[in-house]
Amino acid sequence: MQTLSDTQDFRLNGNLELLARQVVEGFITGLHKSPFHGFSVEFAEHRAYNSGDNVKNIDWKLFARTDKLYTKRYEEETNLRCQFVIDISSSMYFPEKGYNKLHFSVQAVAALIYLLKKQRDAFGLTLFADRLLLNTPARSTTTHQKFLLTKLEEVLNTQKLKVKTNLEQVLHQVAELIHKRSMVIIFSDLLNTINDEQQISALFSALQHLKFNKHEVIIFNVTDKAKEVDFMFENRPYQFVDMETGEILKANTANVREVYLQAYQAYRKMITLKCAQYKIDLVDADMAANFSEVLSAYLIKRQRMG
Repeated sequence: MQTLSDTQDFRLNGNLELLARQVVEGFITGLHKSPFHGFSVEFAEHRAYNSGDNVKNIDWKLFARTDKLYTKRYEEETNLRCQFVIDISSSMYFPEKGYNKLHFSVQAVAALIYLLKKQRDAFGLTLFADRLLLNTPARSTTTHQKFLLTKLEEVLNTQKLKVKTNLEQVLHQVAELIHKRSMVIIFSDLLNTINDEQQISALFSALQHLKFNKHEVIIFNVTDKAKEVDFMFENRPYQFVDMETGEILKANTANVREVYLQAYQAYRKMITLKCAQYKIDLVDADMAANFSEVLSAYLIKRQRMG
């Protein structure tokens, strides 16, 4: 698979729809050669014929080629509604120069939308920072897909400085706004909750609200793993700037590395345990990696839902 270094220029400057198509088609090709071969990836326009299906919908040309009966599928046959919830607060624009966490999140969502469209499933989009900024219903049409891609392109072209995150408030709103029994896929760095037990409690109250309304939830915890998780900085003084508040901390990395790693790991352990308790899928998503782990996590969840 290609790494970030191989594809960085295309990720930064490429067409979002083209990138989504290439990511998904490459993933599906790899899927057929992998241990995931058993996954149902009969996308496109057909599904296997079942006794009782209307014979008018049988694709006889496909039968002539494959000797198998398939029926044509239509837009109204949607069996999954998926709501993508993307954090576009200032911390998602880290690193400030070049490819960042928001690029990764937007492109991963574009690829998932392309995948859902091929499956004839419905998809909606929620954008938020310190408040709800956009919430669309879930639809499976080509027009809706193009509308969402346009909104995602706009996000990439508009940097928000000193804008905080309010994930917990937005999730309460989403829980009520979207169709019950949806799949909710959240992309966020979850950084507003670190070292604040009250905010963590509020976040999980909001996640409980989603579960109470019969939604299935996946959280992709998007990070710049090298910097934010492993704290891989040179051993010299740095000026660290909080992108959401503007607060500045001057420190030598050798003096703060151990304390930072302990605090971050304790926070991650608590989040992981809470997600397990509420049966919420928490997936680490390193912005420097490729998108296959995101697509695999979605497919695994989709398979479980039937």
